[in-house]
Amino acid sequence: MGKKIYHLSTCNTCQKILKQLEPLDEFELQDIKTQPITESQLEEMYNLAQSYESLFSRRAMLFRQRGLNKQELGEQDYKNLILDHYTFLKRPVILFNDKIFIGNSKTTVEAAKEAIHS
Repeated sequence: MGKKIYHLSTCNTCQKILKQLEPLDEFELQDIKTQPITESQLEEMYNLAQSYESLFSRRAMLFRQRGLNKQELGEQDYKNLILDHYTFLKRPVILFNDKIFIGNSKTTVEAAKEAIHS
């Protein structure tokens, strides 16, 4: 599985979090805007998270623009949307050995930092 972080280089929050997590030796960083996630990468995240919804960002501007906030969405919808546009992936997603840390909440970032540097 290894060590990987899916992030957005244009996102200030992602940049701040990456700085907090340093040093990130042996981590592969993937900018999901310039290097879109593949279906197999999303499957790998799903296998750890057990839910596409947990990987989905409702904060994405496209969420409201596309009227998705007014629809009933299922797991397959979340999967397809994340593959359709990078903005729908809640970020950053940090894979560390067999653990996954999703999003930018303080508790998630602290847990990731502790796992990586303990």
